[in-house]
Amino acid sequence: MKPNMKIIIFFGLLAFIIVIGLLHTLTPGYMIFYHDTYRRLSYFPITIGAILFGLRGGIILAILSCLAFVPHLYMFWAQGPEAYYSELSEIIFYLAAGIVIGLISGRENKLKEKYRKLSERLTRSYKRLHKQASQLVEAEKQLGESQKLSLLGHVSASLAHEIKNPLAAIKGAAEILADEVPEKHPKHEFIEIMRSEISRLNHSVDEVLKYCRGQQQHDKGRKESIEKIINRVILLLEAGLKEKSIQISIQIPNPEDFNESRFLTDEDTMIQVLMNIIINAIDAVEKNGRIIIELDKHENGCLIRISDDGPGIDETLIEKVFQSFVTFKEEGTGLGLPISKKIVESLGGKIDIEKSTLGGAAFSIFLPEKI
Repeated sequence: MKPNMKIIIFFGLLAFIIVIGLLHTLTPGYMIFYHDTYRRLSYFPITIGAILFGLRGGIILAILSCLAFVPHLYMFWAQGPEAYYSELSEIIFYLAAGIVIGLISGRENKLKEKYRKLSERLTRSYKRLHKQASQLVEAEKQLGESQKLSLLGHVSASLAHEIKNPLAAIKGAAEILADEVPEKHPKHEFIEIMRSEISRLNHSVDEVLKYCRGQQQHDKGRKESIEKIINRVILLLEAGLKEKSIQISIQIPNPEDFNESRFLTDEDTMIQVLMNIIINAIDAVEKNGRIIIELDKHENGCLIRISDDGPGIDETLIEKVFQSFVTFKEEGTGLGLPISKKIVESLGGKIDIEKSTLGGAAFSIFLPEKI
């Protein structure tokens, strides 16, 4: 109960006692029935005061009730000691009632306070235990992921050796073809694409190895404009887009914001990021589906938004998209998006996922200006 309410109740009880005292004074002595009624009503403020205010409240209100009973005693003074002492015993009952009820109430209040403090300690202990349990579960998850990455690191090292040897042979064959085909020949462009993609694939293998070993990317590759990188990725994925008759479009509201000197980023790593996301979009959409790539200026950088009209990702699973080994494809590894996230963050940017206006998923990549 609030302190202000207790004060109001106390003064209400005090007023009640004063009224009883006045009634004893104003009621004639021969009206015994009324005086007996007033005398019994005096127990109500004593009892209520003892319950609310404990022993101190019970004694104070008992004493006040005794004072209010004095006019009644004065009426019996002239009737002799026997009648007087009979009425005087009521004062003893008032005091006894205030003390006994006050003691019981005080004990109950102490128990309530004790249980309240115990409940608070239990609540704090539960919260602390819940927090520790959550930390333990998180630590177990991180340990499991670390063990997977450790195992994957050993496997990747073996695979990298097996992949790089054929890549070296393919690169050598491409170099021979480049020497034999003149630069002005129509097929020379495809040979250059082959040579460039071999180098990028070799770089991607190194990146996967670094990710599995928990290493950070420190070196930066050749810089290129965002628009050119997007066009190149679409060219590389042209076969997959045609196979499903997917309509892909690039939307740049303000082309003048993207000139040759602004919004340059690492070419190889951004190709890897965009290919991971667009390949996922190609796999997600149905035949004759749509993919939209939006490029716009955002604060002190640029925003790349890749949307599709596929089934999208359940909102309850969005938080797990960038976790290692989490995949929604039967043949997926669960490493493409986590690696892409690390690459974007290493470039000072940020990557998010949300529901697309087309109905599917939408990935937003923010990159700061002049990375």
